[in-house]
Amino acid sequence: MSIRNTLRLLLNSPLTRHRKLTTLAGYVRWQVGSRLVPGPVAVPFAGRGRLLARPGQHSATGNHYLGLQEFEDMAFVLHALRPGDHLVDGGANIGAYTVLAGLNGARVTAFEPLPDTFQALQDNVRLNGLEALVDARNEGLGAAAGALRFTQGLDCVNHVAREGDTAVIERPVVRLDDAVADRDVTLFKLDVEGFETPVIEGAAAMLRRTQAVLIELNGAGRQYGYDDDGIHAALLAAGLA
Repeated sequence: MSIRNTLRLLLNSPLTRHRKLTTLAGYVRWQVGSRLVPGPVAVPFAGRGRLLARPGQHSATGNHYLGLQEFEDMAFVLHALRPGDHLVDGGANIGAYTVLAGLNGARVTAFEPLPDTFQALQDNVRLNGLEALVDARNEGLGAAAGALRFTQGLDCVNHVAREGDTAVIERPVVRLDDAVADRDVTLFKLDVEGFETPVIEGAAAMLRRTQAVLIELNGAGRQYGYDDDGIHAALLAAGLA
């Protein structure tokens, strides 16, 4: 991202547009300080929590700069989930949504296939004292149990490997209908960089027990030969309007 686009994002997000100088100062402080202090740094998150942030780890630093990196979706999680609710976090990455749900007392089943990213997820769960609420699984999701190849080293845009991708790793994948069998789901959050269609195909029964869905659809499924319209149809068939 260019410096111009970075500044536009920093200064125009819902939680930063009215404290621009403070936001810029925090950005500069992180850019300098993270180069002087080796290892991860615990930064405030969502008022009550913390995330471990490392240079270049945009899924953590973005929340540090902006308060809530994906404001509308994250604010929904904070306001919708209560103690005893259940979040299924598909493509959990470092666990920002998992932590948000846990801070509200909700139970979480989180799936993250990449070992290094999964370690960061576990670290953030422990940092916030959420071990009793979070079932973190080092697995990917798909239409059938088995294994898939994933990219590595791309931070929050790692994905199921496509032709031409390098630096890939094979990881186990499961169906949500098997992994979350017979459990009601308050909220299903899915962000798997274009591989949503197979995940939804493996979650038909779970979706019928799900109250709400947060899913990122931006046309990336075309890179795998999938049409996002099929996902919309599957959600409607499960009773999710």
